[in-house]
Amino acid sequence: MEQRYHNSPKEVSQMNTDALRTNFLIESVMQPGQISLTYSHYDRIIIGGVVPQGAAVSLGNYENLKAEFFLERRELGVINVGGDGEIEVDGKNYSLSKLDCLYVGRSSRTVNFKSDNPDQPAQFYLLSAPAHADYPTALMKKEAATPTSIGALETSNERTIYKYIHKDGLQSCQLVMGLTTLNTGSVWNTMPAHTHDRRMEAYFYFDVNPDQAVVHFMGQPKETRHLLVHNHQAIISPPWSIHAGCGTRNYSFIWGMGGENKDYSDMDAVKITELR
Repeated sequence: MEQRYHNSPKEVSQMNTDALRTNFLIESVMQPGQISLTYSHYDRIIIGGVVPQGAAVSLGNYENLKAEFFLERRELGVINVGGDGEIEVDGKNYSLSKLDCLYVGRSSRTVNFKSDNPDQPAQFYLLSAPAHADYPTALMKKEAATPTSIGALETSNERTIYKYIHKDGLQSCQLVMGLTTLNTGSVWNTMPAHTHDRRMEAYFYFDVNPDQAVVHFMGQPKETRHLLVHNHQAIISPPWSIHAGCGTRNYSFIWGMGGENKDYSDMDAVKITELR
């Protein structure tokens, strides 16, 4: 498990492209036949992916967690962005099609990931946060995720938002998780931008065409930076940073948060005219 540490706004303001990518971009989230994890010290979120092909892939334990098993003191959110698959949690099986979400509660000892068809494997995106209580493991299909259409073609941000793990959805200790799909002709996400000092956020970009890219904007509102992001790459966003993007064509992304609350609307808006 790779580790990423905190960076102050002053430190980030002096970073070149390589330093920004090393600290905030996770380039290889999905790796065939295995699990890949990155531990961020922002709210101790773990970001990762697993692509089971032949045999099932298990969520193992890691020395740096100092735990008896991975979810001894943690909770886990999983969203499938690939083919049909199955997740086994303590002997119970859950089937996930594309854009379905599974919340796995603290104290779950065994978690195994499988694909229904190895030639079209499931691609499970993982987000884990520390947990102080046990909430039941629960599955939410994409149709039940209260899809909401917002934005407009005039502002290039006509999109649908799916909310899975939040205070009015699947229950968790601190994890918040959902996704956004942009319609054809729309490219902007999360604009006007915002920050939320009470929690960090991670973005995972998917359904980005191989010959296309997304320009992800981060940094303090008056001192922004950008990163070029491609399909199945993730961004670690500090609490003090904006998080927005503009693609060379439409795409989708998973947003996930950990921190002080589970209120989806808790954000500090920044006017477009105030960005620098």
